[in-house]
Amino acid sequence: MHKPIAVKYWLLEIIFYAAALALLPEGAAAAQNETFSQQALSPKIIQKIENNSWKVPSPIKLKDLAYLKITYFDFDGKSHTGEMIVHQKVAKEVLEIFQELYRAKFPIEKMKLIDDYGADDDRSMAANNSSAFCVRPLTGEKHGFSRHSYGLAIDINPLQNPYVKGKTVSPPAGKDYLDRTKSRQGMIVKGDVCYNAFVSRGWQWGGEWESLKDYQHFEK
Repeated sequence: MHKPIAVKYWLLEIIFYAAALALLPEGAAAAQNETFSQQALSPKIIQKIENNSWKVPSPIKLKDLAYLKITYFDFDGKSHTGEMIVHQKVAKEVLEIFQELYRAKFPIEKMKLIDDYGADDDRSMAANNSSAFCVRPLTGEKHGFSRHSYGLAIDINPLQNPYVKGKTVSPPAGKDYLDRTKSRQGMIVKGDVCYNAFVSRGWQWGGEWESLKDYQHFEK
């Protein structure tokens, strides 16, 4: 006899909650759903990255890595929650950095594990995916590990911030962004919010290297 009344009040609660969200200041509703968290690699994540982004030989053990969930704004101003793997010793700091970027609404097109692209850096860059951990050699070298192999490097918006060495541009579509004097959406330039968030915490920016330019790249 009382079930219809209970359902009625339940529906009214949903309606009032939705109305309250609509009245919140701009960005407040999104803030309620933001996520900036870290945890040890779960068995599911380990299964996903083994023999992909993590493989033998590796300079780091799986137990030294942290899995992050990060909320960000895309190029259309919509919020999403992405994922990233970094060294556990910088996990808290990386979350703080991306919180700053989120607050400033710095746009990031995608944030997926590189394993979604077969742990292929070229495929990940072509998709304009921002990522961090991946065991791989130094770019253009046969020996030595990239800082990505330690979970101590992050690439952001590779299309707008390409790797440039001589005539080599990666990803190739990044040629449209070689003129760094014309700041456009998603680009990283010295002194902007993205640059400051990393560099103020002791990270190096590849855009300031002399032998080459890696505008997407921050490392520690």
